[in-house]
Amino acid sequence: MTPSRASLEELHLPASVLTIGSFDGVHRGHQALIGAMVEDARRLGHPAIVLTFFPHPSVVLRGRRPSFYIMTPEEKAAALVALGVDVVVTQHFDQAMAHIPASEFLSLLQRHLGFQALWVGEDFALGHRREGNRLFLEKASREYGYELHVVPPFLMGGEAVSSTRVREALRSGDVARAASYLGRPFSLPGKVVRGAGRGRRLGFPTANLEFWDERAYPGVGVYACWVVVGGNRYPAVTNIGLRPTFEADAQRPVIEAHLLDADIDLYDREITLVFVERLRDERRFEGPEALREQIHRDIARARGLLETGDGGHA
Repeated sequence: MTPSRASLEELHLPASVLTIGSFDGVHRGHQALIGAMVEDARRLGHPAIVLTFFPHPSVVLRGRRPSFYIMTPEEKAAALVALGVDVVVTQHFDQAMAHIPASEFLSLLQRHLGFQALWVGEDFALGHRREGNRLFLEKASREYGYELHVVPPFLMGGEAVSSTRVREALRSGDVARAASYLGRPFSLPGKVVRGAGRGRRLGFPTANLEFWDERAYPGVGVYACWVVVGGNRYPAVTNIGLRPTFEADAQRPVIEAHLLDADIDLYDREITLVFVERLRDERRFEGPEALREQIHRDIARARGLLETGDGGHA
């Protein structure tokens, strides 16, 4: 079967192997579960199906804010397909779906997907008020004729890897820890827009990133990064913050990247920032000259980090 995205309504499969979840970030725990599920699907000769949701159920049920998605639905689908998944179903989640009883939801999935095996994590539950917990699914497996596989948490340093821990690491600016959970550096795509031009006047022109306002991003600080554009990547220093030297009353953080070895017109182009290491906190300087001196030190440190090994991959 050719890997694809599909809606549940358009699928009518005689058999499949299925997993269900949000899978935000497709971190190492997700990768372990998906890998085992795909292997099982290959053994049985059935397509491997992932059913995921957008918006995230916590957004619909609890009004979760602010921004927190580690990936867009499109990025998530691409990452899942790269792991060998045959079909990714991104199901729209709303209050109507939240109120579907677990038994009714299982019947719906069986009609459309004919799943012979269901792979889930230990804390998984489906249906109204999460009534479709592990005990429910074990009992239902006999009625619906599927094998239930419950995968334990993926542990690192004695703690379970989760999307929540990835977000916590990002909020604290610990992009190296986030990368260890994800199994790859955290990346942030967006479009370059015109800023105030202060970086250029300081001698360090920057690309100001406009990105999805529901997307998670690292906490305020200065980072060593790669800028990926047009199939190429360039070393960079990225500042995330309120620019306190110039804008004491700023509220929304600005993300701006200075390319170290290239002078490229990036305005209106789509780029991706790949975060490698946090260099320092953002802080207020006495004036432009003090800031300029610090930027030189940031560049030297970032260059050393990015030139040591491969500094992370996009």
